Amino acid sequence: MEDPIFSFLLLLLYFIVHPYPTTVPIENSHIFISGGFSGIGLSLAHRAASEGAKVSIHARSLDKLEEAKKYIQLSTDIDVTVFASDVRDYEAVSTAVVAVGPIDMLVLNQGVFMAEELEKQGLDKVRFMVDVNLMGSFNMIKAALPGMKDRKERGPGSSALMSSQVGQQEVIVDNIHVSMIFPPATGTPGLTKETKKWPQLTNIVVESSGSMKATEVVKKALDGIKSASFIVPCNFEGLLLSIATAGLSPQRSFVMAFMEVVAAGIIRISALRS
Repeated sequence: MEDPIFSFLLLLLYFIVHPYPTTVPIENSHIFISGGFSGIGLSLAHRAASEGAKVSIHARSLDKLEEAKKYIQLSTDIDVTVFASDVRDYEAVSTAVVAVGPIDMLVLNQGVFMAEELEKQGLDKVRFMVDVNLMGSFNMIKAALPGMKDRKERGPGSSALMSSQVGQQEVIVDNIHVSMIFPPATGTPGLTKETKKWPQLTNIVVESSGSMKATEVVKKALDGIKSASFIVPCNFEGLLLSIATAGLSPQRSFVMAFMEVVAAGIIRISALRS
């Protein structure tokens, strides 16, 4: 016999989970990817172009962007647009966004990570990471959002952030869906270079959660964007983290909402015992 509490909880979540499931189309949409010249950004641009999207990639180095453009053209026979500017410079970012035209999907993939023990890390490095990762994301969103809101007739849009927590749920009323993507350590040229500089503790933490290929992360990320998921974990550890930290975040799947309600307490108990 079914547990009445279990059945009631599922029924309750089915009716209260909001927003309801939707799909963000990739084909014929314009996707703008910052940090698109290598690693996850390049793999995402390649996959999106292969699925029929119009792709624009952005980074500081024009030479690296041109190399990425050539790689995508040779492997997919599809042209992409490149824009070079510094995400820390709002005016430069705004100029690029205006030049590129209406954006359907904005993917904020730029980011720097300088792993050092806190007491040894210089404040100049901390400020640089904050400027690129946080303020750079704000600059990109602020520049792109007006145009994204004006493209209502084009169907659902998306704004996806790689491992950043920027509150912009209010844009859902404009049919723009926010996705927070949590990639683990990802096999990119940047990771290989940086791990040599990391403290031993950082390497231990990273190794404990495993790493993924960029193509694997991109598949998870793009699937999450297309399903308009708010939190997009890429591996099992990411799934546990998303459940444990769901808090006030929106959820489209009543099944996932059920898992969050039931499992959050269990995960919390496990964390307290560790």
